Amino acid sequence: MSGPSIQVERLVFAYPDGRQALFGVDFTVEPGERVALLGPNGAGKTTVVLHLNGILGSVTGGTGSGRIRIGGTDLHREHLAEIRRKVGLVFQDPDDQLFMPTVRDDVAFGPANLGLRGSELDDRVFEALSEVGMQDHADIAPHHLSFGQRRRVAVATVLAMRPEVLVLDEPSSNLDPASRRELADILSGLDVTLLMITHDLPYALQLCERSLLIDDGRIVADGKTRDLLADPDLLSAHRLELPYGFDPLSVSGPER
Repeated sequence: MSGPSIQVERLVFAYPDGRQALFGVDFTVEPGERVALLGPNGAGKTTVVLHLNGILGSVTGGTGSGRIRIGGTDLHREHLAEIRRKVGLVFQDPDDQLFMPTVRDDVAFGPANLGLRGSELDDRVFEALSEVGMQDHADIAPHHLSFGQRRRVAVATVLAMRPEVLVLDEPSSNLDPASRRELADILSGLDVTLLMITHDLPYALQLCERSLLIDDGRIVADGKTRDLLADPDLLSAHRLELPYGFDPLSVSGPER
């Protein structure tokens, strides 16, 4: 990778209905960093991450300006295929990504579209499922899995593309405590740059040394997750709340 994993400069964006969502967003994520993107509902978090592989933006619709580079490659229409191989998005609802008859078919879908066949494709699928601990479920229909298992398979469908950047939207939502912990263990072990949208502030502290706080379409804070979460005035000003009794200074964060 040449340069930062993610480089966003002066990103401005309005939806086709005229609603302004971003007002000059700037941030950089270096290779191997794990960064949480925090903020209240409607702050612009999802709008930002949907720009990172061209789902939103001037190349696909809406009105905007600014510059996005992924691993040194500028996000332009002619580079979309390359960018989308570099940036893997895991959506909040795993059923948005699982649509094939079996887990194996779902995980194979992306690599097969890149031209992989035979043993090379089989190896890629097994590798991705093993990374999320779902290798023994390859022949099961996704709708027979628990919600937590489906989320892990959704992660595997993205890992099968061997992205340089993994972007997750609310990965801990709707998970029971055991599934939440298991997913955290998986994400902690991945050798990939990670950007994670979350309202789960303890999860951000557990997984991400650094956090960006966005509100009203602007980055309003950028620093160590522990420092941001230990600032009650900052959290209150941007409608974020820690669980009752949770002290971020008493909990160890991710080891880097």
